[in-house]
Amino acid sequence: DQNFHFQGFGSSEVPVNIDGSTDIGGNNAGARPMELILMGLGTCGAMDIISILKKQKQDLQDLKIEVDGERDYDKTPAVFTNIKINFIFTGNLDRTKVEKAVNLSMEKYCSVSAMLEKTVKIEYTFIINGIN
Repeated sequence: DQNFHFQGFGSSEVPVNIDGSTDIGGNNAGARPMELILMGLGTCGAMDIISILKKQKQDLQDLKIEVDGERDYDKTPAVFTNIKINFIFTGNLDRTKVEKAVNLSMEKYCSVSAMLEKTVKIEYTFIINGIN
């Protein structure tokens, strides 16, 4: 609409609300485009990790993802210069298997990571049951 609100549809035909900040006339009625990139990176990695850990019969009870992107707002366009991802696991998990799953996802399987790593530094860490 006239206030920067859009609905995006992928091949799944599920709507995604996208909006601008109030600073530019948006209504904060959806994720911003750059936020969607961070969300895509985090969830792409998480889907791979979950798949790997399931195959290894790991007792994963919960996985939260924190993704933070740093941008250089003094330049146009203000692209990401560094992205940090923290995977927060809960469950009866083997630390070595989790570490391997995270590394495989972020370095080999995640398409979003493979695309972004060409232009931005991506760092990732993980925590299991509150322990780094």
